[in-house]
Amino acid sequence: MRIIGGALKGLRLNPPKNLPVRPTTDMAKEALFNILLNQVDFDRLLVLDLFSGTGNISLEFASRGAEKVVSVDRSIQCVHYLKDTARQHKLEQIQVFKDDVFKYLQLETDQFDLIFADPPYDLNRIPEIPKIIFDKNLLVPGGLLIVEHQSLQNLSNHSTFVEQRKYGHSSFSFFKATS
Repeated sequence: MRIIGGALKGLRLNPPKNLPVRPTTDMAKEALFNILLNQVDFDRLLVLDLFSGTGNISLEFASRGAEKVVSVDRSIQCVHYLKDTARQHKLEQIQVFKDDVFKYLQLETDQFDLIFADPPYDLNRIPEIPKIIFDKNLLVPGGLLIVEHQSLQNLSNHSTFVEQRKYGHSSFSFFKATS
């Protein structure tokens, strides 16, 4: 796992082997950020990273100059790893919270430019994520929600669904808040 762009480009991440994660592959992450390169201004971006795990995606956004990155994961080991890594590389825009994502979303009131969710693939509540986010109005007008999931899963039935991009067994489904 490595940072593929921005100030920390090339940095290798070596999280402990015992973390309960399935990190986004470098290939899928590179494809995702190539898509985002033409759609978002990284310098002013307010990002919410749900099921953040190792912080791979949070660190990538911070490396590219995101203004604020809020990371949420229920694993205390993941939270400690991401906090330590952010501190080590002086990424003060990363805020890390240990919480159940669904409980966190019920209490969140801030709006974000981009929300990324990478839940465990076997989580049966994945289709609820877009519903909760749009019902709670957690995206700014024109904001993006990106959910990583198994390629066999179809999330296109939500009214804000834009497209699904497949990368092997993983897919990104994109949802856009109306302007």
